[in-house]
Amino acid sequence: MIDTSRGINWVPATFLIIYQALIITALPFYLYYGSPTWTMVGVSVLLLYITGISITAGYHRFYSHRAYKTNKWVEGVLLFFGSMSAQGSALRWSYDHRIHHAHVDTDDDPYSIQKGFWYAHCLWILEKPRTIDSKVVPDLLKNPMVTFQHRYYGLTMVLSNIIGFLFVGWLFNDYLGAFVLSLWTRMFFLHHFTWFINSLAHTWGDKPFCQEQSAVDNYLISLLTFGEGYHNYHHTFANDYRNGIRWYHFDPTKWVIWTLNKLGLATGLKRMDPYAIQKRMVMERKDLLMDRVRELWYVKRDELEVRINELSDQMVEKMNEFRKLKEEYLLSKKNRNEPDLVKNLKLELKNLKRSLKHDWKVWSRLSKTILHMRPLPV
Repeated sequence: MIDTSRGINWVPATFLIIYQALIITALPFYLYYGSPTWTMVGVSVLLLYITGISITAGYHRFYSHRAYKTNKWVEGVLLFFGSMSAQGSALRWSYDHRIHHAHVDTDDDPYSIQKGFWYAHCLWILEKPRTIDSKVVPDLLKNPMVTFQHRYYGLTMVLSNIIGFLFVGWLFNDYLGAFVLSLWTRMFFLHHFTWFINSLAHTWGDKPFCQEQSAVDNYLISLLTFGEGYHNYHHTFANDYRNGIRWYHFDPTKWVIWTLNKLGLATGLKRMDPYAIQKRMVMERKDLLMDRVRELWYVKRDELEVRINELSDQMVEKMNEFRKLKEEYLLSKKNRNEPDLVKNLKLELKNLKRSLKHDWKVWSRLSKTILHMRPLPV
C-alpha cells in the first residue's frame, strides 16, 4: 500500500508508467514487423548486463556496502552505466539501500516486503523520497564524482542513454531497433530484474543463514538479478563482495569484481571467513531443528534435543578452536619459528579440518532426517 500522506513522486511515477505501457504495447508490433537481427538482440542483452552489473557491482556492492575498493576510472564507468540504468543516482540508491538493511521488514524499510509484494517490487518508487540524512552516507557525500552525478542526475541519465542508443544505432545502421531494443526494452527488463531483488528475493526461497529476516536464497532468482538471488546470505553478511559463495553459485557480479581484482583494478575485497559462515549456518539450523522437534509429539523429543545441542555445540567449539589454531599457525610461520612447531600446527589443522568435515556430514544427515519428519494428523 502506497503511503499517500508523503505525496506522490510524480516525475518517476509518470516516466515509469508511460514508458512501460508504451513498450508493452509497441514491442509485439515491432518484433512482428521490424524483424530485428540477432546481432541487435545480442548487443541489447549485452548492454542489459553491463548496466545491470553497474548497479549490482557499483551502486550496491561498491557504494552501498563498500565491499571493495577501486580507482576513479572504474568508478566513472560504473557511474556512467549506472546513470544509463535509470534507477536514480548512486547517492540516492545507496542511501535507500543502507536504510533498508538497517530497518529491514519494518515500517522504516523504504521497500518493505511487509507492505506487499508489489509495494516492495515497484510501488514504493511512486512515493516521495525521504530526505537524505548525511549521517547515513557521509562517505559518499565526500566523493565529488558521486555528488556530481547526484546533482545532475537527470542530465546524466538522459545523455548516457542517448549516447548508448546512438552508438548501437550507428553500429548496425538500425536506429529504430536500437531505440526499441537497446534503449526501452533493455530498460524495461533491467528495472524489473533489479526490482525482483526487493520482491522475489524476500518472498520465495530458503533461509540458511538468518531465519528472522524475510530475505531468502534462491538460485533461480540469481539468474535474473545478476547474482543477487542469494539474498539471505547477503543480509547476514552484507559487506562480503560475494552473494553466491560457492563456486557453482551464479554470481556474475562476483566474477566481475574478482576479475577487476586480478587486473589490479579492484582491491580490498571483503569476504567472510568460511568457518564463520558455517558457524552461523549451524546456529540458524539448530533453532530451526529445535522448533521442528517441538512439533513432533510422537518422537522422543528429549533425545533429539540433546543430540542437536551436543552436535551443534561440538561443531561450534571445533570451529572456534580451528580459528585460533589457524592464527597461531600463520603467526608461527610468519615469525619463522621452529620447523617442527610449524609442522605440528599444520598437522593439527589438517586433523581438525577432517574432524569438522565428518561432523558436518553427520549434522547434515540429522538435519535432513528431522526436517523430513511431519507432525501426525490430529
